[in-house]
Amino acid sequence: MNTNDRYFHRVLEQTPTRFWINNPTREQADWAIAEGALGCTNNPSYTQKMLDHPTEGAYALNVLDQVLRDVRDDAKAAVEFQARMAKPIAEKFIPIYEQSGGRHGYVSIQGDPFHDEEADYIVQESFENRKIAPNICCKIPTTETGIKAMETLVPMGIPQNATECFAVSQVYGICNSYEKLAKESGKKPYFVVSHIAGIYDDYLKKYVEDNEIEISSDVMAQAGLAVARKVYALMVDEGYSAIFVGGGARGLHHFTEMVGGNVCITINWEGTADKLLDLNPSVIYRLFNPVPSKVIDELMEKLPDFRKGYQANGLAVEEYEGFGPVQLFRSSFVKSWSKVMEVIKERRKII
Repeated sequence: MNTNDRYFHRVLEQTPTRFWINNPTREQADWAIAEGALGCTNNPSYTQKMLDHPTEGAYALNVLDQVLRDVRDDAKAAVEFQARMAKPIAEKFIPIYEQSGGRHGYVSIQGDPFHDEEADYIVQESFENRKIAPNICCKIPTTETGIKAMETLVPMGIPQNATECFAVSQVYGICNSYEKLAKESGKKPYFVVSHIAGIYDDYLKKYVEDNEIEISSDVMAQAGLAVARKVYALMVDEGYSAIFVGGGARGLHHFTEMVGGNVCITINWEGTADKLLDLNPSVIYRLFNPVPSKVIDELMEKLPDFRKGYQANGLAVEEYEGFGPVQLFRSSFVKSWSKVMEVIKERRKII
């Protein structure tokens, strides 16, 4: 098949939608770039996933062992391990970054999840991550703490990816803060907002199961994307500088349903990107398809945390941190980071 006939190349050619790769191995990063990927994200689960990966695991363990010889503190070693694993990935995207004049080719990094409630730590971590490569984009949580960290990061011109975002009100809060800080400082660094629709769906499904809510799977399948569509429309209507990023994909629809918008969608290679390449579906603008009012009404009536996420004033700034989907997303990072810390302790015994 001619490269230009392949799915992601056709998406890039026919729409403003961009494909990003999430938590890739070095080989997957190469494959993704060949398929037209214009960016990359990784999160605090990245190093654990690489250690557990059937082909990348040996390489990751060698990198970790070298880190442990160089860094005596376990917590600092975990951070350095992530940086060294991310560096070759970032380097693969530098040509895209340079050729686009800094419009594309970013690699987003989010580190130690145990410090997500400390603005000073987020700022310092961002400073350190920017040393990895010129195309590093520093992730910050879309919380009151993250907004506080922006007060330092925006005036310094540091590229940022606002993650852990689920609710419309979170988008208002983080984007308004960015616009205010950019105006005051005269700096407008690269800024994206990552709405995590798939994790939102996971959270709502668990709520339905735990509380034995009677609601169809067809309605449930539209929940996260209904909020994502509203978030995108809001960002366009308000004229925000931020770029919308869709993350946390749990199905092919989390990519295909966003096609048509001026958005970036980040997906895993295994199970999502590879399946889309195999299926090679038609490129159809779907983002602008309205969600039926009866679907929204049922979700609003039966799921309190959908209502909080969908309404413009659903959450106050101080409530962002404790919002259920935020806590679920963060708990997965804590679990993965803790596993890496356990591996570090075990490797210390033999190095």
